[in-house]
Amino acid sequence: MSFDKMNFKEAVQNRRSIYQLTKKSPISDDRIKEILSTAVNDVPSSFNSQSTRLVVLLKEEHTKFWQIVMDILKGIVPEDSWEHTGNRLNGFMNAYGTVLFYEDPAAIHALQKQYPQYSDKFPQWSEHTSAMHQYALWTAFETEGLGCNLQHYNPLPDEKVAATWEIPLEWSLKAQLVFGQPQEGARENLGKKNQKPLEERLKVYGA
Repeated sequence: MSFDKMNFKEAVQNRRSIYQLTKKSPISDDRIKEILSTAVNDVPSSFNSQSTRLVVLLKEEHTKFWQIVMDILKGIVPEDSWEHTGNRLNGFMNAYGTVLFYEDPAAIHALQKQYPQYSDKFPQWSEHTSAMHQYALWTAFETEGLGCNLQHYNPLPDEKVAATWEIPLEWSLKAQLVFGQPQEGARENLGKKNQKPLEERLKVYGA
């Protein structure tokens, strides 16, 4: 399938977690930035909070992030369990880039003050906002031929990462989208989707 011809439905169907990635990208850094900018500007947010913050690390900066994670985990993971963990982290490191998804609590706190009747809901809605950005970017990258996998190593590297890239420490890191050009055969070797029966998960009334 030609990725420049892929429509939204095809991108949704083809999007999978791909771990065999390379330090290459089928699109330019400018195109990556354009896609990210579109997501920041146009993906919806709860009460128009615009609370999502993205930090994008490419090439050497991407490698630096996963080296930070690796150094931290080496002090935590037992030596006899390290081989699996190390191989997994090396796989992330071998990719082209990582998108760090943050939520800015200042935007959430402002809405809590403005709408106190929903105060307890805004943290949860913030998670929804972040998730929409994650999915939108993952699907958009799929249309461009990029493979991705979503990770959650926060909060382990939060302080070191904040200091390294001058990220406000109060921002809350939610997820890390690792991306790159898939290795040859990576998509073809994916197992069949394990889908539960649609009738158990979808109900339509009034059609």
